[in-house]
Amino acid sequence: MTQSALIVGAGGIVGSATAALLAGEGWRVAGLARRPPDLPGVTPLAADLLDPLSLSQALRDAAPALVVIASWLRQPTEAENIRVNAAMVRNLLDALRPAGSVRHVALVTGLKHYLGPFEAYGKGALPQTPFREEQGRLDIENFYYAQEDEVFAAAARDGFRWSVHRPHTVIGKAVGNAMNMGTTLAVYATLCRETGRPFRFPGSAAQWSGLTDMTDARLLARHLLWAATTPAAADQAFNVVNGDIFRWSWMWGRIAGWFGLDAEPFDGVVRPLEQQMADDAAAWRDIAERHGLAEPNIGRLVSPWHTDADLGRPIEVVTDMSKSRRLGFTAYQPTDDAFFDLFGQLRRDRLIP
Repeated sequence: MTQSALIVGAGGIVGSATAALLAGEGWRVAGLARRPPDLPGVTPLAADLLDPLSLSQALRDAAPALVVIASWLRQPTEAENIRVNAAMVRNLLDALRPAGSVRHVALVTGLKHYLGPFEAYGKGALPQTPFREEQGRLDIENFYYAQEDEVFAAAARDGFRWSVHRPHTVIGKAVGNAMNMGTTLAVYATLCRETGRPFRFPGSAAQWSGLTDMTDARLLARHLLWAATTPAAADQAFNVVNGDIFRWSWMWGRIAGWFGLDAEPFDGVVRPLEQQMADDAAAWRDIAERHGLAEPNIGRLVSPWHTDADLGRPIEVVTDMSKSRRLGFTAYQPTDDAFFDLFGQLRRDRLIP
């Protein structure tokens, strides 16, 4: 494959990690976003995926062989999620068609493929865990399915290969991201330490005691590159997680220890972070001023609603990676180390004290 790539959603957790990996591997990388970040070795392209004209202008000189789609826009209903996010994928692939350069499109979705969309998250009849790729779609509308269908239709028409990547909750750095558990927990732990509040697990007993897994953005980036350059992985959907499993009853204490905290014993009561952190904007601004932090706006760092959705699930969620393993992807990442690496990066970048 020609070593040229377009990362769509370059400012997000997945997009920035993938851009960094490909640039480091010698690829010619362009990063597309409404407000593209300044990333080393990446050409920024500014465009709105809902505006075909802005896309055609931004991409007029682009000729990527690999396209990674790691972008979505949250809407108030699943019907709107489907309409908007399907249009974003369709508009992008339409804008790239005239150049005829695309050889592989990698779409990043997630475990809502198995769990259902936010409106029906973890409810009703669900597939047996661990989730495996051969488990079919749920009988419910889901914007992930609509995004897939846009990729499948364009691939059939234009002749490129594709892969779909289904991570669990992604650990990685991004500011202003809509789904960022790692940074949300780092900010919550910092608030608890600085204000003397107890560091309480906010989720359900099922999540506290049950098994789960997660996905490091750096491992996901390696998986995206592997699928795009491995012939046997073409035209396939894959789960992608770190390879370890854990219980939050263990991980919560590990996170507490990194921040010098004692974890409050879990009493079985769900205490959503969205409620716990609802009035923390002023407290965070004060912490940022005292410690000279780079981002005093807590809203740019945390996504408690999404962390609550994951930690409040009433079911155990684990993911099978056998399909990728059989095809040769053997990368592994301990999840506690993924959290610690992120926390260290946030501290070096002056996002937490």
